[in-house]
Amino acid sequence: MKNTIGYQCSICCETYDLEEVQYICPSDSGNLDVILDFATLRRNYWPEDVVSSTEASLWRYLPLLPVEEPGGDGTPLRAAGWTPIFSPTDAEVRLGLRYFWIKDESRNPTASFKDRASAVVVARARQIGAEVVVTASTGNAGAALAGMAAAVGQKAVIFAPRSAPPAKIAQLLIYGARVLLVDGNYDQAFDLSIQASQEFGWYCRNTGYNPFTVEGKKTAAFEIWEVMYRNAISFKPDTKVLSIFVSVGDGNIISGLHKGFKDLDAMGWLPCMPRIYGVQADGSAAIANAFFENTEVITPVTAHTLADSISVDLPRDGVRAVRAVRDTGGSYIKVNDEEILQAISQLGKVGIFAEPAGATAYAGLAKAIQQGRISPGDPVLVLNTGSGLKDVGAAMKAVSEAPIIEPTLEAVKRIIQ
Repeated sequence: MKNTIGYQCSICCETYDLEEVQYICPSDSGNLDVILDFATLRRNYWPEDVVSSTEASLWRYLPLLPVEEPGGDGTPLRAAGWTPIFSPTDAEVRLGLRYFWIKDESRNPTASFKDRASAVVVARARQIGAEVVVTASTGNAGAALAGMAAAVGQKAVIFAPRSAPPAKIAQLLIYGARVLLVDGNYDQAFDLSIQASQEFGWYCRNTGYNPFTVEGKKTAAFEIWEVMYRNAISFKPDTKVLSIFVSVGDGNIISGLHKGFKDLDAMGWLPCMPRIYGVQADGSAAIANAFFENTEVITPVTAHTLADSISVDLPRDGVRAVRAVRDTGGSYIKVNDEEILQAISQLGKVGIFAEPAGATAYAGLAKAIQQGRISPGDPVLVLNTGSGLKDVGAAMKAVSEAPIIEPTLEAVKRIIQ
């Protein structure tokens, strides 16, 4: 692979050639990091080579990705990433912040952050000639894989818990993936998908298992760097440290963000490492628990939260997720389901419809402000990871039902007055 040296285990630090291993470390099952050839990259590329690109997707960062040109021009595969960053004034006032942004990942082709990982994994699958790509998912990762695969004619198989929201299952089916609903939870679907990939020779996309998922997710860090640091929006990055709030389930998104900023730092392009805050539902907080216990040993929990996308018993990327926060001077925050529902409603008031997992990050910011961890002058960015259309049932719990009236003006007046 271009610009790539190999893999390094995040636990034992053992290194491997790209042909030696495909998924996790064979010695201790640690997650593998793709190591880029930074010496060569620094000689051949400058920030201007990236920021001058006219590519309006994550593929503008192709020089820093371990895959070749993916093809698929004119398809949704080439539309993943490059999502907008909004600065809602009403939210700033409500939160008491002077510098506040929301990066809205619901604008991706299948309406979630997971399109980033799936786009890169599908590109990798095509390069190695994989006939079928498989993943386990509560919905978003599966929809992303199904959508990206459909865009280029790649076969996909999705294992999802039968309890996944119907809207997410509908996406999987509409995109033409082979969908198998597991009478169990996400963790059981995860284990079964790996068994199936080994039995049938399928290429496994699983989050926290396939090293290329982080490579896709790190592109969000590149975009934040390009917009916030290169353009220095509203504050001076040399005097203010940007705080980023992101919801955490299995830990792969926050690990990806951290990897992206570390890659930029290794290139000499990052003026200041952001402070990363992970937010977990208190009913699914295995990583936060480890962080507060000052350990990298991730103890499984029995997950229960309405935020299905971050409901995980045993996070598969927990160690790197702990480090993402610890190494950047951030923290973990736990929020309950009621706080998540309130966050859905509050984000709606600034024009962003977030699913429960996406709103969790905003709920964490609100709690961090209450606890005094964030001050009014701190620049803050919240990542909304998915669209509320993914889980309309949860959204309806966040609002009052609309009244039903007779078709008369008098009925309207009674309600309005």
